[in-house]
Amino acid sequence: MQEAVFLLVLLGAMSGGEALHLIHLPATGNVTENSPPETLVHKFSVKLSASLSPVISGFPLIINSSPLTEAFRVNRLSGTDFEVVTTGKEQLDFEIGPNIFDLQIYVKDEVGVTDLQVLTVQVTDVNEPPQFQGNLAKGLDLYIVEGANPGFIYQVEAFDPEDTRRNTPLSYFLISPSKSFRMSANGTLFSTIELDFEAGHRSFPLIVEVRDSSGLKASTALRVNTVNVNDEVPRFTSSTRVYTIPEELSPGTIVANITAEDPDGEDFPNHLLYSITTVSNYFMINQLTGTVQVAQRIDRDAGQLRQNPTISLEVLVKDRPYGGQENRIQITFIVEDINDNPATCTKFTFSITVPERAARGTLLLDLNKFCFDDDSKAPNNKFNFTTPSGMGSSSRFSQDPAGSGKIVLIGDLDYENPSNLATGNRYTVITQVQDVAPPYYKNNIYIYILTSPENEFPLLFDRPSYIFDVSEIRPARTQIGRVQATDRDFPQSSITYSISTGGASLQHPNIFWINPKTGELQLVTKADYETTPVYMLRIQATNSEDTSSVTVTVNILEENDEKPICTPNSHFLAIPVDLKVGTNIQNFKLTCTDLDSSPRSFRYSIGSGNINSHFTFSPNAGSNITRLLLATRFNYAGGLDKIWDYKLLVYITDDNLLSGRKKAGALVETGTVTLSIKVIPHPTTTITTTPRPRVTYQVLKRNIYSPSAWYVPFVITLGSILLLGLLVSLIILLAKTIHRYCPCNIEKDKKPLIKKREMKNADREVVVETVQMNTVFDGEAIDPVTGEMYKFNSKTGARKWKHPLTQMPKWKESSPQRAATSGVTAGKGAGPLRRTNKEGDRPGGKAQAQDAGQGSRHGESKPGTPKNRNPALPSRESPKPYPGK
Repeated sequence: MQEAVFLLVLLGAMSGGEALHLIHLPATGNVTENSPPETLVHKFSVKLSASLSPVISGFPLIINSSPLTEAFRVNRLSGTDFEVVTTGKEQLDFEIGPNIFDLQIYVKDEVGVTDLQVLTVQVTDVNEPPQFQGNLAKGLDLYIVEGANPGFIYQVEAFDPEDTRRNTPLSYFLISPSKSFRMSANGTLFSTIELDFEAGHRSFPLIVEVRDSSGLKASTALRVNTVNVNDEVPRFTSSTRVYTIPEELSPGTIVANITAEDPDGEDFPNHLLYSITTVSNYFMINQLTGTVQVAQRIDRDAGQLRQNPTISLEVLVKDRPYGGQENRIQITFIVEDINDNPATCTKFTFSITVPERAARGTLLLDLNKFCFDDDSKAPNNKFNFTTPSGMGSSSRFSQDPAGSGKIVLIGDLDYENPSNLATGNRYTVITQVQDVAPPYYKNNIYIYILTSPENEFPLLFDRPSYIFDVSEIRPARTQIGRVQATDRDFPQSSITYSISTGGASLQHPNIFWINPKTGELQLVTKADYETTPVYMLRIQATNSEDTSSVTVTVNILEENDEKPICTPNSHFLAIPVDLKVGTNIQNFKLTCTDLDSSPRSFRYSIGSGNINSHFTFSPNAGSNITRLLLATRFNYAGGLDKIWDYKLLVYITDDNLLSGRKKAGALVETGTVTLSIKVIPHPTTTITTTPRPRVTYQVLKRNIYSPSAWYVPFVITLGSILLLGLLVSLIILLAKTIHRYCPCNIEKDKKPLIKKREMKNADREVVVETVQMNTVFDGEAIDPVTGEMYKFNSKTGARKWKHPLTQMPKWKESSPQRAATSGVTAGKGAGPLRRTNKEGDRPGGKAQAQDAGQGSRHGESKPGTPKNRNPALPSRESPKPYPGK
């Protein structure tokens, strides 16, 4: 705020000359609370600047206030005199609002000189009278029921605006004296008598006054209203107790009016409530008016009313829904019998389906089986039927006899008859069932007759067979032709076409497709004349009743759509440079075939690569076999020819038999053959060629898998698995064999060599036992250490050297007899010697003697595979035995 004042003062100083001044400001003004609009707060004037420029219109004005308020504004009295007044937009309340306002008054003249001053407004307190709250300040209506006990009615409340805490007591008084009411000093209103509405105590106006301690007062109006209460028993005023009514009255018809009155007052008859206490489904009573109405159909000829047409009711009148006063009367209704039951039927709409070949005179419907009259007496229970009517039905249907209700067929119902088709083979017969007595009730009966078609005609194609032609070059979706089947029966159902058999090719289960709705035959894919020239199809047509088939022959028209294929397709030739003209180059010939052209239709031409036209084919047309000839000589010496390698592109065209006019519109196919020809120079000829850049040809071989050769990887994989299994089995067998025959357990045979000194002592204690063994040697083997051949016994393991050894160990001989015995034993192959060492722990000659002949002592030895043989020992046929003791 101070910054804004300083800024405005600064602006005024900068304007130059003597400043514009607000006189009598700043100042303090007072205003009483709750002052009306335009109340003067403060007057001030403006001293003009040296330029005497007048104050701008709209100035001075209040540019800001603290707190913010719109309760004040500035009024212009003259060019220099002004006043601050209240606006009335905001109420100035000393007790609840702000008490001090700082108003910033800003003035400005026409040359821009300004001034700003502050006016402080203080709101002064005024002693205000008490006030009533809410609706009580405007007056209030109070209600009390008659007959209520004297006592408390209402608590009047007021407040003093000066007493914000509401601690100062206020005094209440009744200004208008009344014997029926009194008021306490704290504002409680009491009744002193029991009020009776019928006695005239209906409304009491009262004036209540409140005063504060200073004597200021305020008043308000109260009106005490007595509420009337029904405390008297209602009395019935209607005198009729018996009523006669006809049957079949419409629901809601008023048949009686019960009235009553309430002695309590004239206002209460509208508040009486009527009800029927007797259980009755036929009548209802208006709860407020007492009028008795028909609740539902009253049928004299049905239920209990057929025997007793009297209905008794008890009517109850009460002045309250619950409790209060009530009264009752008994009324009786006598129901009179009338012809109220029309002839009726169990149903009034019939739908009949009649075959189209039904005979005339056929009974279609007997209405007597469905119609009846519930009246108890004649002629009220008699009825008949009117003559049938309906568009188109009079000539086809009738009632025989008349009025009997028996509907018979008298016309033709042929479904295919044009007149019947015009009606849609649907007929509506209308007749009426009516009473024969007044008032002649009638009911319409509608009979809908539908003719059911019968399958009289077969489903037939319009031709016994079909023949269609289509070119083999026509694309898929090409329309070949259309088959059509018809059925003369009506209604005509939709016909569905399908191909039952035929139309299969090598690549497709069926190359034809037929539109199931229209019968149009189309190609699914291109046809191939060379594969199948004629297709025999069986097409079936089906509707809801029949099925029919027809044979369709599709001729594939041959077109020239196959390229000539020649053998070989590419070839390499080498010719000498001096080859004679007309020579068949290396006896080369082309053999060409074309699936859709004759051998005489081929024409041969050489495209690019035939430089100087050295090469030609003979014949060049009219044959499927042609030969390559040299047409002109090579001239390298004269410089006419410069290249030695020719690559010819040969075109084989199948248009040889076509004339020039036909070639323009005919389909022509061309095959190609590539020939590589190398000219070999004469050995004495010097080839002068310009150096050519070296060309490196890289041949890329790619293995392209074809889905049709699926069996190749399958066979390779299966063979690999079998070979792998065989290899594993062989490895397992080899391991078992090595484990069985070569356990490599040499620890048992590793015995220390016996020293000579020990051997001499041991020889004396060796006992040689000769055991007769099987001397049949049934196998031969090679000793793996010495390479010598020996024989062995597969059962005992005994061995015998096939040839004498040149080197034998020197054993000490003890005696000739023992040596002889040992020699005989070893020479004859009697088997291993069996010796016993008396001491059991001394090594002797027995172990070393057994080493040459023992084969089965240390395990499972097989023929040719001796085990536990110590390779350190020298091979021998049989050691010399020591002399026995």
